[in-house]
Amino acid sequence: MARAALIVALVAGVACAAHADELNVFVVENDGIPASLTGASGDATRGRAIVVDRQTGLCLLCHAGPFPESRFQGNLAPDLAGAGARWSEAQLRLRMVDARRLNPDTIMPAYYRVDGLSNVARAYIGKPILNAAQIEDVVAFLATLKDTKAR
Repeated sequence: MARAALIVALVAGVACAAHADELNVFVVENDGIPASLTGASGDATRGRAIVVDRQTGLCLLCHAGPFPESRFQGNLAPDLAGAGARWSEAQLRLRMVDARRLNPDTIMPAYYRVDGLSNVARAYIGKPILNAAQIEDVVAFLATLKDTKAR
């Protein structure tokens, strides 16, 4: 559990790059968020950059994936290879926004939730880790990962 707390603290304290005054309203249906948070599709190229960036999303701290240029990928969470084959865009979006809605024990941080969190650095209280456009970019990228072969 200490490892999970450290990961959440790192992501919450280091990667809070989004600066939004208000979060966009979204509706959870079943196990996903069917509508884009921005009303538009994201950009998969920008999404890939967020996933592999160790300062923005910190995804590779826990996940591995088809990123041969990135060393030291994580093994605490599912491999991202095949994410687009396993989950719909709606399901990916909910996992990014707030994975605890699906699994209360997950170590995955809520990238777009700001309420009900603990141990958040003062400078980041009330700010999401990623903004709505960044969430959509990551969802667009993850949806392209159809090959289920791990690296």
